[in-house]
Amino acid sequence: MRDEVQGGVLPVLELTLEDGETAVAEVGELSWMSDAVQMATGTGGGGGGGLMGALKRVAGGGTLLFNTFTAQGGVGLVAFAAKLPGVIMPVDLTPGHDYLVHRRGFLAGTPGLEVSVALQQSFRGGIFGGEGFLLQRISGSGRAWIELAGHVCDYELQAGQTLRVHPGHVGLFDASVSFQVQRVPGLANRYLGEDGHHFVVLSGPGRVWLQTMPLPVLAGALAPYLPTGQANAAAAGGIAGALGGLLNS
Repeated sequence: MRDEVQGGVLPVLELTLEDGETAVAEVGELSWMSDAVQMATGTGGGGGGGLMGALKRVAGGGTLLFNTFTAQGGVGLVAFAAKLPGVIMPVDLTPGHDYLVHRRGFLAGTPGLEVSVALQQSFRGGIFGGEGFLLQRISGSGRAWIELAGHVCDYELQAGQTLRVHPGHVGLFDASVSFQVQRVPGLANRYLGEDGHHFVVLSGPGRVWLQTMPLPVLAGALAPYLPTGQANAAAAGGIAGALGGLLNS
């Protein structure tokens, strides 16, 4: 299998599959594929664990079903485009070296990976509304491609070293990094500071990748400039629908 990320601000991942090779992705991620690629949809695929594995993916903000793309009779091409300006980066997994990623981060992968829930945190305040903060755990053996929004900043945290991060900017980190969701201290800071009600404390050792333009933050920034109904949709994470309504008005 050969992988290539094309494009700059709006990248697309192209996977070239040799005859018999397979790639997996959650449903809804496919952009295009050649006629040598056959697609199959089911609860297994690269998610692992059959139905129980699928339910774990749903709990982590993923999809119930997975698509499996297999080249048959020759070399095939399958492509997955980013949904926002940003970066598509590969990560290699081995048994015992897992990654945690934001809920929309997993784009595609090779067979042998498992995607499950790592954290579910409901927020009652801030721009997340009822969406909450979700992290997925990617484990197993193989390569995964991760979509991160905006520019990516990475930090190598030493043991005991911490970062306090707005939840939306958490992109990807080694499973060796511990994390804790904390409320922003002080009523004035939480309700007047407009920076949200919670932050995530990430503690080393391990590597952390932070994204500069996550969807909830983008939606919150655009909400004041949209008509009332569309602003509510944007604040809830439906920025694409809100922008579509604005352009059609």
